[in-house]
Amino acid sequence: MKEIKKSLEFGGRTLTLSTGKVATQASGAVIAQYGETVVLATVVASDLTAELDYFPLSVEYQERLYAGGRIKGSRWVKREGRPSDDEVLKARLIDRSIRPLFPKTYKKDVQVIVTVLSVDMENDPVFIAPLAVSAAIEASTIPWYGPVGVLSVGLKEDTFFINPRESEVEFSDMDLVVSCTKDAIVMIEAGAREVPEEKILGGIEFAYKESQEIIDFIENFAKEVGNKKEEYAHKTPDPDLEKQVKKLVDAKLSDIIFRLAQKEGGAGDLNSLKEAVAQAVGEESAREAKDLVDVLLTKKIREMILAGKRPDGRKLNEIRELSSEVGVLPRTHGSAIFTRGQTQVLNITTLGSPSLGQLIETAEGEEEKRYIHHYSMPPYSVGETGRVGSPSRREIGHGALAERALLPVIPTEKDFPYAIRLVSEVTSSNGSTSMASTCASTLSLMDAGVPIKSPVSGIAMGLVIEDKKVAILSDIAGIEDFNGDMDFKVTGTKDGVTALQLDVKTLNLTPEILKDALIQAKEGRMFILESMLKTIKEPREKVSNYAPKIKTINIDPEKIGEVIGPGGRMIKRIIAETGAEVEVEDDGTVNISGMKSEDVERAISWIESLTKEVQAGEIYKGIVKRIQPFGAFVEILPGKDGLVHISDMSEGFVKSPEDVVSLDQEVEVRVKEIDNLGRINLSMILDPSHDKEKENGRMASRGNRQDRPHRRDFGSRKGRVERRSGESAGPHFPASRLIDSEKKVKRFNR
Repeated sequence: MKEIKKSLEFGGRTLTLSTGKVATQASGAVIAQYGETVVLATVVASDLTAELDYFPLSVEYQERLYAGGRIKGSRWVKREGRPSDDEVLKARLIDRSIRPLFPKTYKKDVQVIVTVLSVDMENDPVFIAPLAVSAAIEASTIPWYGPVGVLSVGLKEDTFFINPRESEVEFSDMDLVVSCTKDAIVMIEAGAREVPEEKILGGIEFAYKESQEIIDFIENFAKEVGNKKEEYAHKTPDPDLEKQVKKLVDAKLSDIIFRLAQKEGGAGDLNSLKEAVAQAVGEESAREAKDLVDVLLTKKIREMILAGKRPDGRKLNEIRELSSEVGVLPRTHGSAIFTRGQTQVLNITTLGSPSLGQLIETAEGEEEKRYIHHYSMPPYSVGETGRVGSPSRREIGHGALAERALLPVIPTEKDFPYAIRLVSEVTSSNGSTSMASTCASTLSLMDAGVPIKSPVSGIAMGLVIEDKKVAILSDIAGIEDFNGDMDFKVTGTKDGVTALQLDVKTLNLTPEILKDALIQAKEGRMFILESMLKTIKEPREKVSNYAPKIKTINIDPEKIGEVIGPGGRMIKRIIAETGAEVEVEDDGTVNISGMKSEDVERAISWIESLTKEVQAGEIYKGIVKRIQPFGAFVEILPGKDGLVHISDMSEGFVKSPEDVVSLDQEVEVRVKEIDNLGRINLSMILDPSHDKEKENGRMASRGNRQDRPHRRDFGSRKGRVERRSGESAGPHFPASRLIDSEKKVKRFNR
């Protein structure tokens, strides 16, 4: 196979696609490079070995740590493990972009594997990988209705721009990913900072227009490869059998549809009807007849909806009955139940210290998440039995959407220094549980006292298109999702959209239809939000009594060593004696957490005292730690002692420090001065004027030096000679005593 390589200037960077060099045994293999980010996409279609009633497509996304020049941080395990949540989400994005483009009757097992080979820290593989997959399928023999163009759109100051770099994402008001063909929108995923619907729509239209260049580029690349698409069987039902089955089921479908919508035994009735039809048509046509029952059921549902009547009897824009409740669990930090029709979610908020955030390791480096949302949907929520264990890809995806919906309103760590974990437990499901999770999360956060910027609600929209007939549905139920053409989830506040997710089963979705869906979704969101705010209007003023109390202070980074102490002894002592947890960041940010406010305040006071600059004139209550003949050392702050000289213990004469103070006694002292060596001199005489009186008195007692009689210079050479000769040094100071005094002075100086 010859090597083919083509390039395109797009978004200010060069996009390069190449094939024919690696993975030559795959049905299709393309290496895509954008900047210095490189991905390998392969696709393989296996031989058909069994008749299946579904399309067995699987998409795997693998981000190797070597792509960013990294080795796994684990001490024992160096191999990449199971896919991270981020890898699962990127795999789902690719899956949702390509799945609608395969023929419905194509049943071969198709596997797509994407391997990230290099990352440049600027160009996210989330844009490059779907394009590589699109090119690999288009250049293969596998039939489909592609190619698909995928690109991301940023928004700043009302200006859209293509494929924001990592450094540009932070200041963008919108992170929008759009997948589309030449004629239709296939997939949308977005996070936004309360962006109005008209701006969202403008971004989608901008992406649709810009992606046409990418689609043409992939088509030209595939033409140069030159592979011919394989033929496959287009099965059509036997007209006579279809008429026979329709006659058998037509009168019973309406009742079964209503019971399916209400989940009142409709599934059992449908299975019984299929068995009866199979017996009526005979064994040879039994399987095809059962499939025809499903086809006729779907056709009937769609006809009802296009006629303005939904399976459960609602109007097209009508939302099911709503109810909500907060504070439902006694010991959790926040909890809420949100119910919409037969969909119900219990959400629990847990608060912790910032160090309990989630550390994420990727090829681009490590990052920490302090706001986390997890989602669980056990089998009982749909009245079934099934596997229970690690979350499925669907659960990871639904949890991520609800997380993204609330991210723009979560307070910053500076305003709310907590790690926040939300868990959505789906207790009943018939319709969008991710949107119910968004609503329950908002209520739970407010119940926990998290000062969110604005409450968020969400709604799932549906669509049925037949020729020129269009029906847009608000708050779709499960039966409408399964038999409709679109699942469009929209979340937001009263001021704008915070997240979007669109999946389609049709290639007829146009920007005009999407605009109508967005307008109708806003009406539904506001209705749901109004109901939620009747339960709780705003976040509680305080966090739960069972939540840790956390405060943040900032200290001079140069003082961090004083808080930590030698070998960490000081910080360990603070934690042990106060019962609070202390976390010190390199920039001087200190997070103090504890179950009791008084423990936190004690730790804060201790840390502030360790880092406080003592000033002359300040008065402290200190503890006597040591007593010496010349005075006492008093601890005025943790780890900071000062000396009270014996002369500063009282205004009168003090013979011994023990006459005034004792060990561990609390005394009130004044800072006299801090000398040039940083030593703190204290006084138990709180009136600073005493220092001047004392100094004046000392000077007066010395008198005028000129009037004083001459004193023998015992330190002079003459004096030393006199002492050696044995002459008297004076009537009161014998030479032997003076010599001893000199030795004491020298010893003290050393």
